[in-house]
Amino acid sequence: MKKIIVVVDMQNDFIDGSLGTKEAQAMLPRLKEKLKQVTDSGSAELIFTMDTHGENYLQTQEGKNLPVEHCLKGSHGWEITPELQEFVKQAKAVVEKPTFGSLELPKLLGEADEVELVGLCTDICVISNAMVIKAAYPEVQVSVDASCCAGVTPESHKNALAAMKMCQIKVLE
Repeated sequence: MKKIIVVVDMQNDFIDGSLGTKEAQAMLPRLKEKLKQVTDSGSAELIFTMDTHGENYLQTQEGKNLPVEHCLKGSHGWEITPELQEFVKQAKAVVEKPTFGSLELPKLLGEADEVELVGLCTDICVISNAMVIKAAYPEVQVSVDASCCAGVTPESHKNALAAMKMCQIKVLE
């Protein structure tokens, strides 16, 4: 059994930066402990994603709908949080993505039997990538660890988890 854990957008702007939340900050120690256990045991490979925008972000469709500059490539806010850098170094890949879901991500999953997602934000990028992966690999078990995710709000986090369950994505509590 080959398992891959996709760590979605654990970047400074989503933790304590321009779009940070107390829920993201509270979840970070749980995620760090999970990744430590996984890397110590060798039970899964890691892939990180990074929300990546350019200076023209506010002129993009996303920027017009969410007019808060964030994850501008090369900025402090774009970087993956220092607490997870040791795991980034061990990752199979780091995928920069200009939008919520990555079409490149499924190409990196290869012969995975199981893909688990963790990270931010449950209700935007986690759900988008989970759906892309499930569409690309309908027979692969796709799961989300709810305890290692956070949404824009607690309510939208719960709504995203419910939507993923309806699409046969397993939600781990």
